[in-house]
Parts: sequence; structure tokens; C-alpha cells
Amino acid sequence: MTALADRAAIAERAIRDRHLRRVWGLPGTVLGRSGWPPSAGQRVHWHWNYWWQAHLLDTLVDAQLRDPSPDRLKLIDRFVVSVRLRNFGKWINDYYDDIAWLGLALQRVGHLGLDVRGGLEAISSRLREGWTDDAGGGIWWRVGDDFKNAPANGPAAIFHAREGAAEHARGLTGWMTERLVDPDSGLVWDGLRVGSGELVKHIFTYCQGVYLGACLELSEMDRVERTIHAVAEHVAPNGVIRGQEGGDGGLFAGILARYLALAASQAPSGIARELVIRSADACWSGATETPHGPLFSADWATPAPSLPLAADAPERDLSVQVSAWMLLEAAATLDPRI
Repeated sequence: MTALADRAAIAERAIRDRHLRRVWGLPGTVLGRSGWPPSAGQRVHWHWNYWWQAHLLDTLVDAQLRDPSPDRLKLIDRFVVSVRLRNFGKWINDYYDDIAWLGLALQRVGHLGLDVRGGLEAISSRLREGWTDDAGGGIWWRVGDDFKNAPANGPAAIFHAREGAAEHARGLTGWMTERLVDPDSGLVWDGLRVGSGELVKHIFTYCQGVYLGACLELSEMDRVERTIHAVAEHVAPNGVIRGQEGGDGGLFAGILARYLALAASQAPSGIARELVIRSADACWSGATETPHGPLFSADWATPAPSLPLAADAPERDLSVQVSAWMLLEAAATLDPRI
């Protein structure tokens, strides 16, 4: 069997070959095309998926930690510059979840020795502006909205915990625990419409991942273990994290895998590690070969389609491919042979 680190390296090469291109043809720039084979708009980065790029950057950092390379470090530096360029000179937008994800990636980029302080300061300030006492606390999903949800509060809590603002992180995590955790299943609901008081009880793997990550940063290990068990029981049939189609949903399973892998070293049950490894095995075995390397399925429990891809195939989406690569990088951190 291919070593887990080798799988991650192969996934990296495939996704870099298929998706990484200059922005508007400008030298020294690089971002991920949002689709492959790309449409005309995707060729010139007309489609701007800010938070997909944040996860692509974060996964490039995973690869750099797995196999340090001066060339990849330069690529990461160019990528950071390109994100700000494509965002028209700004680090932030109106979606608190988006900017929290970029903030998490930039924190890790900073640990590689690159100067990203301007971005981190802008993101930290904007995230703090999102907190209000409406519905007991927490931050909004986006500026001017009436919705507070796990996809915004979870990554923001992780970000603030990692910047040393543990009490603020605890407030965000506590709000999720009080408002969004199903007391029966232990699963995390999507969010709360503050004006009406309506709980949006959709179950997304994404929400389980960010809540798990926030609890982990704050060493709330009872909640970590309960969430892991809830994931295993409800959203990972036969031990494989379920997919949630393409588009934004393409990233959801990979996000959960990232935080399960981080939890695996601290959670005594061993379930988190088993979920990541079993999902990685399924993802790898179900890939379709292309001239640029493996193409991964949007649902790791089922094989990816053969080429040529249908126009609406979710496997075309950068989100789906980055999610699989993220999973394989997460699994590589658990490989005892490396």
C-alpha cells in the first residue's frame, strides 16, 4: 500500500497541475482555478471563491510541513499576495466565515516565517466587530445579516484561540454549545435566525469539524470526545465521512477530517484516527486517473466518475479536490511511518 505521505504528495501534484494558474496572466501571481476542465471564466479567475482559496492555501501549508521545500514556500508567498490582489487590495469581505478561514491559513503561513501581520490584524479586527449580544452572543454569518451560525463562529473561535484571545474564543464556543448543539445526538446544527428565533437544524459535516476544532483549542476534551462519537454514529457511514456534493459543500468533509486528525493525538478513544484513515483509504481507492494524476470523488464512499466529466459533475470543482487533498494530508500526519 502506498504510504500515506506519498498519497498526499501525489494529490498535491495533481491539484497543483490542474488548478494553479496566474491571476489575469500577471507574473508572480498564482491562485486555484475553481474548476477543471476550466470554463472561460475560470481560466481568468473571474469566479472568485475567496474561502476555497483560503483552504487551498491552508493545504499548501500542510504540504510544506509534511515535506519542506524552498520552492513551495515561494509559491505560498505568491499565493498570499495573489489573494489580496484578486480581492481588489483588501484582506476582508462581508462574510465572517470566509475571513476566519483566511485568518487561520495566514496564522499558519506566519509560522513558516512569512510576514502576514497586516492580513492578520485586519481579519482579527473585523471578526471582533461581528460579535453582538443578540441571541446571547456569537458573531453573524455576514455583515448586516440576521443569521448566527456554526460556520462563522467555529473558525472564528479557533482563530482567536490561536492568537491568544482564549476568553473571546471561549465565548464563541460557549454560544455554539448553548445554542447549536443538539442535546440528544451531540451533533451541531447549522445556525439560528435571530429575529425569528428559528433554529436551522441542517446537519453539515463542516459544522461538526469547526466545533470540534474550537473545543480542541480550548482543551474542552469532554466535548471533543462527544463530538467525535456523534460524528462516527451519524455522519460517517461505515467509518467514511459522508460527502455533501460540490460547490461549497465540496469542502465540508475535508474540514471535518482536518480537525479529526488534530483531535486524534489527544482523544483517547482512537475513533478520530480511525475515521480519518478509513476515509482516506476510501478516497484514494475511489479516485479516477487523469493525465494530471488522481481525480477524487465528491463522496469518498463511491468511486469518482471516469473521464470525460459531465458538465455538472461535482468532481470538476476545486472545492472537492482540495477537500480530498486536505484529507490525505490529515491522514499523513497520523502515519506512524513518517
